[in-house]
Amino acid sequence: QVQLVESGGGLVQAGGSLRLACAASGRTFSTYAMGWFRQAPGKEREFLAVISWNTHNTYYADSVKDRFTISRDNAKNTVYLQMNSLKPEDTAVYYCAADSTAARLWSSQRGYEYWGQGTQVTVSS
Repeated sequence: QVQLVESGGGLVQAGGSLRLACAASGRTFSTYAMGWFRQAPGKEREFLAVISWNTHNTYYADSVKDRFTISRDNAKNTVYLQMNSLKPEDTAVYYCAADSTAARLWSSQRGYEYWGQGTQVTVSS
């Protein structure tokens, strides 16, 4: 069982930056692929980025690939999402997710077994 806790959300002006963190419990974090998703009001949950267990591979949604960066520190059991040049349309609840199989880098929610509770990001215009 893995527990994920996101932090770092908040209110930021358009053009600003935030760094989200997702802290994981358990000794097997370093073997998991980790992803970030978001969900805006009235919309479906959207894939943002995923990173392999060894940090060698990442994959991004087209909508964020030039602005967001995913990274991880296995020694700290933490995955990060650096978000730059934020826009009002980035306003959403942001979730991290863990895939214990790590067989591939999933962009689908179905690839992940564990989810955090989410952190709110609000970008004002």
